[in-house]
Amino acid sequence: MNYDLIVIGGGAAGFFGAITCAENSSNAKVLILEKSSQLLQKVKISGGGRCNVTHDCQDPRALSKHYPRGEKSLIGPFNRFQPSDTIDWFTSRGVELKTEEDGRMFPTTDSSLTIIDTLMEAAENAGVEIRTSTGVEAILVEGDNHYMVITEDGDTLTTSNILIATGGTRLAAGAKLAGKLGHTLAPPVPSLFTFKIKDSRLTDLSGLSVAHTIVKIPGTKLASEGPILITHWGMSGPGILKISAWGARQLSDMGYKFQISINWTPNDDPQQIIAKQRTEAGKRQVSTYSPFPDIPKRLWHRFLKAANISETTLWSQLSKPLTEKLIYQLTQSKFHVDGKSLNKDEFVTCGGVQLKEINLKTMESKLHKGIYFAGEVMDIDGITGGFNFQNAWTTGHHAGTSIAAQP
Repeated sequence: MNYDLIVIGGGAAGFFGAITCAENSSNAKVLILEKSSQLLQKVKISGGGRCNVTHDCQDPRALSKHYPRGEKSLIGPFNRFQPSDTIDWFTSRGVELKTEEDGRMFPTTDSSLTIIDTLMEAAENAGVEIRTSTGVEAILVEGDNHYMVITEDGDTLTTSNILIATGGTRLAAGAKLAGKLGHTLAPPVPSLFTFKIKDSRLTDLSGLSVAHTIVKIPGTKLASEGPILITHWGMSGPGILKISAWGARQLSDMGYKFQISINWTPNDDPQQIIAKQRTEAGKRQVSTYSPFPDIPKRLWHRFLKAANISETTLWSQLSKPLTEKLIYQLTQSKFHVDGKSLNKDEFVTCGGVQLKEINLKTMESKLHKGIYFAGEVMDIDGITGGFNFQNAWTTGHHAGTSIAAQP
């Protein structure tokens, strides 16, 4: 069967590219091939099942700074399709989005099914054909704008254009196809992962969080700010996920064994607060409560123990050496990371088709006319907060628009 466009990958980028192409060209035959039995899986599970559609950042240059890989390259594409365009696209289809305090945007229904249903309906209305459980074995080049797609089932399909949008979690499949077409690949390594840490200060504190921290990796330039969530395996939360994204390759080279330093009280002056406690609450025990609003009492007790401060110690009895030990725990406590942990369905991949081989105005390959890329199959990845979906919408839109404009 002959198609105007075959999209390989039924995720956010693939769907958006297919829909955009079909809606902007009359009678275009568009087909999506998805290897698994499920469509839009990342959309379904992202944001805890709420779907973090995008981020409320309307300045393309500021937006691009949230991408460890692809920062400068994305400024142009974001100038032509950014979060405001994403918002307009979904709003025009009856989806209302809301912005949370940290800038993340979700459907007001707090359900990813709202986004999935909208994409599925748009694809159906545009006449996009979809096949699931259909992997692609090979792409054969028959000439410019003429390709043969061989599925794993042995079917042969012909098309004028191909959009490879296999995503990061299945990068091996998309990269294999791109590599066979002559593209250079940046090796894939995980990004946006949590840290495995065994430390007595964290034992049995799973679920506790601290709203604002600064995390650094000594011996490197890596640092991030944000909340930390203590888990049963170690640490997670935006503060950890962001530094894992920026350090994806470096931390991989370290074998995921390194040390982190955490300032748990960047908004406070511990020296001043402790001095005030000594003066105003001298006869009270230091273990009675945490004088730092963001630090839960149970975590406060762990810091006291690590500083060798007895729970019966009074504020007035806190010596200078003990005070220094406590401040150290609060502002630069060290933890040894021994491995990573990630959600195999949701995690982001650093690596993919190198951007220098792609026309970022159209997302078309510079090696083969009619071959396009969108989403994480390219060497682009963002930090947590809706940025990876915005990359999918933006690159999918540009690929779809460019394909629809072909004569």
